[in-house]
Formats: sequence, C-alpha cells, structure tokens
Amino acid sequence: MFPYLDTVARRYPPVIVWALVGVNVLAFLYQISLPQRLLDRFLFEFALVPSRFFGQLSLVAPSDWTPFLTNMFLHGGWLHLILNMWTLWIFGPAVEDRLGPGRFILFYLFCGVAAGLAHALANPDSVVPALGASGAIAGVIGCYARMFPAARLVMIVPILFIPLFFEVRAFVFALIWFLMQLIPGFMSLGDQASGGIA
Repeated sequence: MFPYLDTVARRYPPVIVWALVGVNVLAFLYQISLPQRLLDRFLFEFALVPSRFFGQLSLVAPSDWTPFLTNMFLHGGWLHLILNMWTLWIFGPAVEDRLGPGRFILFYLFCGVAAGLAHALANPDSVVPALGASGAIAGVIGCYARMFPAARLVMIVPILFIPLFFEVRAFVFALIWFLMQLIPGFMSLGDQASGGIA
C-alpha cells in the first residue's frame, strides 16, 4: 500500500521539500560513486553507528555528534531512497505550507535527530551503520495526520500486475504506517546486531 497523492490544497511551492529531495539524491549519487573500501569508511563516519556514542567503540573511536544529522541524508539503495523521497513528496508539501519553510526544516531535522538518538539508545552496542530519512519522515507523517486528520489520501495497491486505487483518511494511514514501522523494531529488540536501514 503506497500513498499516491493527497487532497490538501496548498498556497506556496514546497521549496524545502524540493531541496531535501535534491540533497538526498545527490548524497546517494555520491555514495554509490565510492569504491567499497571508501564507502565503508564513509558510512562509518557519517551514518549512525550507535556503539561509537554509547557502546564499546566510544572508548576507542570517540566521535562528534555529526552522524545524528548526516545519517538521515544517506540511504541503503535505490528502492530505499525512492520510497523515502516519495513519501516525503506526498506528505511534506502540506506540512511545509502550514508550518512555513523555516519551521518545517527545523521540525524535519529535529525528528530525524530524535529518531537517531532513540535508535542509538535502544541499541547502544550495535556496530551496524543506521541510515535513512524514515525518522524525519515519520515526524512529517505524524504532523500531517495531526493537522489534516480527515484529509483523503489516494492509495495504490499493486495486486499482481494490476494497480488498485482507493482512498483512506490521513489518520488511518498514519496508524497503519506507524504499526508497520514498530513491528520490525519490536521483533529486533535484544538483537545486538540490529540497525541498518531506516
């Protein structure tokens, strides 16, 4: 089930959403241009490795807190990038329009940092680099559902090769989406190797 479009009218062009999508795409193009050895080093430095801050690696590889910001602009593959940016493209413009560009970018970054911190605290000894914009986008989806709970979203569900379209209220989609994010998280509790794509 994927959101296809929303029905909230907007007054201004979503320049921050456009900029965020552009930065994420450029960052990913840079990632895939790196040879594997340099990519591993790049991800260790700029993705979020919880153990560098709260686990054993913090004793031997002290780090600044930059990865809590930079990890949300990195992605684990084309599908990961496309799904995250598509979701931001659907929900971001209405939220940016309501909050204004300045407050929207601060809110987006705050949600991304908060999600990274929650992940790191829940998995303090993980050495798996966590990366992705899902934490920030979760905040945008939640804000959208709070501001426009009755807004209708057109959803697409591919059944075999036939796309089916239907409408769902924003708060219903948000509830389903958050449940889909929480279930894998609960299943990985206690797994010290947990981490990776968000």
